[in-house]
Order: sequence, then structure tokens, then C-alpha cells
Amino acid sequence: MRRFAVFLTIAALAACKGSGNKAEQYRTEKVDRGTVTMTVTATGTLSAVTTVQIGSQVSGVIARLYADFNSRVTKGQLLAELDPTPFQQQVEQRQADVAKSRIQAANARISYDRQLRLVKAGLAPQADLDSARAAYEEANAQVAQSNASLNQSLTSLKYTKIISPIEGVVVDRQYDVGQTVAASFSAPTLFSIAQDMTKMQVQADVDQSDIGRIAVGQTARFTVDSYPDQEFRGRIAQIRLNATVSQNVVTYPVIIEVGNPDEKLRPKMTANVTIDVAMVQDVLRIPNAALRFKPDIAATGGKPATTASSGTAKPPETATTSTQTAATSGGPTPEQRSRWRDRQNGQTSTMSAEERAARWGNRTRGVEGAAGGLGAPQAQRRRPQTVYILGADNKLKAVEIRTGITDGHYTQVVSGDLNVGDNIIVGLATSKVDSNPPPGSSGPMGGGQRPGGGGRGGR
Repeated sequence: MRRFAVFLTIAALAACKGSGNKAEQYRTEKVDRGTVTMTVTATGTLSAVTTVQIGSQVSGVIARLYADFNSRVTKGQLLAELDPTPFQQQVEQRQADVAKSRIQAANARISYDRQLRLVKAGLAPQADLDSARAAYEEANAQVAQSNASLNQSLTSLKYTKIISPIEGVVVDRQYDVGQTVAASFSAPTLFSIAQDMTKMQVQADVDQSDIGRIAVGQTARFTVDSYPDQEFRGRIAQIRLNATVSQNVVTYPVIIEVGNPDEKLRPKMTANVTIDVAMVQDVLRIPNAALRFKPDIAATGGKPATTASSGTAKPPETATTSTQTAATSGGPTPEQRSRWRDRQNGQTSTMSAEERAARWGNRTRGVEGAAGGLGAPQAQRRRPQTVYILGADNKLKAVEIRTGITDGHYTQVVSGDLNVGDNIIVGLATSKVDSNPPPGSSGPMGGGQRPGGGGRGGR
């Protein structure tokens, strides 16, 4: 008797489900007109347009500092000074070498003149005159060499004074008074000066799949964490070719110029950049979910859907499952079983062209995808796609359309038999009746523990 009651209840639920309104099985949205903007997002870092790193060409100990963090400096201003004592001693030594070389040159000139008179008088051989001439010329060369060494020492002494080459703001300082600066193969950085904080730039790393849509002169907007409610705007000034590869991800640096009159933006801030690469206004648009919806054969009454553009029968865009194949042909063939296993494993090598088109859709890649952001005619780039609307008789109606750009939520409709206000299907409506209760839960006829302690193994 209890089994009969269970079967009766199941039959009643199935009858209620079968007699439901077909319109309630689908989720629909209205086709409307509006603006569709295609964007590219990236992350970048703020910096000044010109940042100069000031170093030291000589080694020594920091004796004095005349600038600190955030100090505003002018061109030619003294920033720091190294201990000049050892360099001053070198200058004095080179000055003594110059004086010595000049004395030796004067003595060589006297010897040369003497030998010249003796040769003219016939009292000395020509070889002695030649030797005196060589000694005199060598002494003159030694004077020039001593002067060069003196100039080098004077230059090193001048380098002990660190001078600002530009006007700007000190954004970084690496050394304190008393620290030793070691200038060996490269000059150590003492200060970093930003030339003009009212003009900043963002270096955004754009993925290689989006770089084809970026062009110089486009408008970019971004936000920073310090001012999350304020949006800053700039202009793309440069697209650099020095790509960066990180974990097989290729990105290209895009330079965005932005004004900073109130100096809210600071160096090293992280910017969340959005670049508008294409925009169309007052166009017919549909939700992206409508492009992903594919009905099964049962929803169309066991017949192929009819397209609104041609009125001819069109084969369904979704591959039939093994259960549907078994119902129509008496059981799946070995080839159908192999295709079903490949679809479960994500393989498409054995799928037919219709099955691949139904699963992956009509995707535009490569140069065609890049052309989409630059405003090329959509009808020449995109293949037709099929969407479904719900007619006045609550039946599915397939409509073939060509799409344009998308903003991630809505897609532009370039051509097709769609009108504003049509109920386009975006998915299936879920129902709680369709879900089976888990084992052991209390259902309409009680699948759980029976009253009176009838459960097994009460512990």
C-alpha cells in the first residue's frame, strides 16, 4: 500500500511538471538600444616624466648634506659634499710635479743651447747636439703630462661637490653623513630628483592579446588606491616595443601622460588602467548570455529550429547526447560513443564541424580580433551567430544575427531580424521540483526514518 502511494505521488508530480507553462522554462531579457564600449584593462605604475638619478664619480666619505627628502632644488644647487682632504692633497702633489717638470725643461733648454754653440764652433760632435735636443723635447712633454695630471686632480676635487643638474623635487636619498661612497665600475646613486611633479606618466603593462587594439592618442582613465572614488584621465603617448615575458605571459609597456596640477598623484603608485578602444552609441544590443544559450531538440518539439532570416529548416547547433541518440536510433554507435568520450575529455579532434561550432561558437581571433577594436566593418569580420527569442505562442524562434563589439555584458547587433522589445532567451529557468531530495531527507512521503523507532541499527 505504501509503495502504491509513492508511485501515485511521483506520477502526480510528473503530470504537474508536464502541464506547466513553457514560457516559465526560460529566462528572457528585452532587446534594447544603448551604448556599447569595448575596453582594455591593465595595471601600471606612476612616475614622473623625467627622473634623474644623481651619483658620484669619485669615492669618499659624505661630509655634508644640503638636501633631504621632498626638498625642492634648483639647477646648479649644491646637494652634498664629500670630504675634500685627500683630493686637495693630490692637487698639491700634482702642482709640485708641474713645477719640477718646468725646472727640468728649463735646464734641458740651457744644455741644448750650449751644445748648439759648441757645434757651430767645431768644438763638439753633432751627436751631442742631437742628444741635447731630444732631452729638451722630452722635458717639454713631461711638463704637458704634469699639467694634465694636475687638471685631472682638480676635476676630482670638483666632483666632491654634488650639484643638481635639474630643477625638481628630491624623491629619494640613499646616503647619510659619514657613509662612504665607493665609486668603482658604476657611479653610486645618491639622490633621485623628479623634474616636474605636475606632469606624471603611467607605464601600463598591456597583454599581447590586447596590444593590437591600442593606439597612440587614445584616452585612458585610471584609479589609484589612495583615491578610490576619483577617476583620473590621460592620453596614450607611446607604445614601446620592449616586451616583457613573465611566466610565458608577454606584455608591452604603454606610456600614458596625465596631468597632476594638485600633485595628488605620487611616484610608485599603482594605477588600475582602463582604455576605451571602441565605442558605439544608440545601437541594438543583446546580453552576452543570449549568445551562449543553445536549446536541445526536445525544446523545439523534436524538429530543427527555423531561422527567422531564411525561413528554412536549420539543423540544431548543439550536438545530441548519447541518451537522445539512443532514443532515436535504438542505441549509440561505436563512433558516437568515441565522440562522446572525447567531448567529456575536452578533445575536439574527432568532432564534426557542426559540433565544434556548437561547442566553441564563432570566435574571432588573430588579426580579425585586433581589427575589432579599431572599428573595421563588423559584417566582414564576424560569422553569423544564432540566438533564440520567445514568440507570442511561447515557442522558440531561431534568429541569425551578426555581432559587433562587446563590453563584457552586452554585444552590439550589426544585422539580423531582431527588434527592440523582443524577448531574447538567456538561459533556462531552474525549478526546485526538478531537484531530487538527498537520500535520508524527509520528502513528501517520508524517505527518512520511520516513526516508532523503525530505523536500522539505532545507536
